[in-house]
Amino acid sequence: MIRASVREWETVPLATVGGRAGGDRLLRVAQEAQRKLRLGGADGERVLVNGVERLRAQQVVGVVAAPGVSLEILPKIDGLAYDEDGRRTRTNLVRMLARTLDLKMSPGALTALEAQSHDLLEIVIRLFVERLFAAAREGLPRRYVGQEADLATLRGRLDVRRQFTTLAVSPDRLACRYDELSVDTPLNQVMKATVARLTSLARSADNQRRLAELAFMLADVSSVPVRALAWDRIVLDRSNKRWHDLLALARLLLASHFQTTSSGAAPGFALLFEMNTLFEEFVGRTMRRALAPRGYTVSLQGPRRFALHDEAAGRWRFQTKPDIVVHRHGRPVLIVDTKWKRLKGQIDCPKRGVAQGDVYQMMAYAHVYDCERLMLLYPHHDGLGSPAPALLDHRIPSTSRRLSVATLSLGNLSAVERSLVALVEACDLAD
Repeated sequence: MIRASVREWETVPLATVGGRAGGDRLLRVAQEAQRKLRLGGADGERVLVNGVERLRAQQVVGVVAAPGVSLEILPKIDGLAYDEDGRRTRTNLVRMLARTLDLKMSPGALTALEAQSHDLLEIVIRLFVERLFAAAREGLPRRYVGQEADLATLRGRLDVRRQFTTLAVSPDRLACRYDELSVDTPLNQVMKATVARLTSLARSADNQRRLAELAFMLADVSSVPVRALAWDRIVLDRSNKRWHDLLALARLLLASHFQTTSSGAAPGFALLFEMNTLFEEFVGRTMRRALAPRGYTVSLQGPRRFALHDEAAGRWRFQTKPDIVVHRHGRPVLIVDTKWKRLKGQIDCPKRGVAQGDVYQMMAYAHVYDCERLMLLYPHHDGLGSPAPALLDHRIPSTSRRLSVATLSLGNLSAVERSLVALVEACDLAD
């Protein structure tokens, strides 16, 4: 297996991924992944761009794997010193995913991740394996499952139709229907399917060994094809609370696997995330967690109010959907839109590279939601020449409303909550 790694927006030589043949295989997988994962378009160029001698990674991060070759795409995060091998970037990316997916990670688990030298896929597999082991040690969840059997003595209730038709000539057998406490539940079937899928993907000897142990622990659970898994029959309650995070991770891993159709039966795997969406979700969920003790409430992707009312038709038109709305005492005090792009320095561009359309959109939000404070939030990078969070404040003419352009450093995730609280309180106290 040829393994290569590249940062988003950077290029990897085709020689590094097995030449033109390896590059073509990766591109076919990227195209199929983009179509199935709905990352936009059908040509694969939201993931990889095909060059003459190299492939260029776009704004999607994760892993694309094809027969004999695997390419890891890491985010471009400044502020991580001595990270030539990408180890700290991988750790930060996994921590961002954990927050986005509501996966609770202990300090010990984070320390173990930071010690890993494998690629992102192996780290995510390790994360799933460790969490499944921890949950399974306390016992697999069990449910009463309906059973049907022809027994010598009555158990449960009699299946009258079967008894007097199929078993009419066998009076020594009783057609029984009964419930039995079993580990063969839809939840455990999902876990077994995920273990089987990861076993075919893992290359780390340690991951392979631990997956084999998990397969043995799940031996009494039926093997169900991914397409036939009964997701709608999974019951989540207090009795299986420790399995809630695992289910979210299993859904992510199973949904990302596919057989490519454009290249026949060649298998492919893609574990991909749009950084713009990931950044938005990470900031929103972190902000919600950090601001709750301070009396704020945070709405993500809403509330969705309309910009115009069609009086002739009696219908509202042009629904708005701000990324993050911060409320206090029931009223919006700050609207935030996140942008995964690098701001320019003052010398390079007086507008810092802020798109005019984004400014217009924020002004519309201010009117629709009657909000005084607005913010465009970007990732911080070393080229800005000022420490994070950088905060530039602008007044909207003829109003008391203000639009801030701010940055957030992702190099030290432990400081993100403090930075977000400081940004929100700076805007709120300025009213």
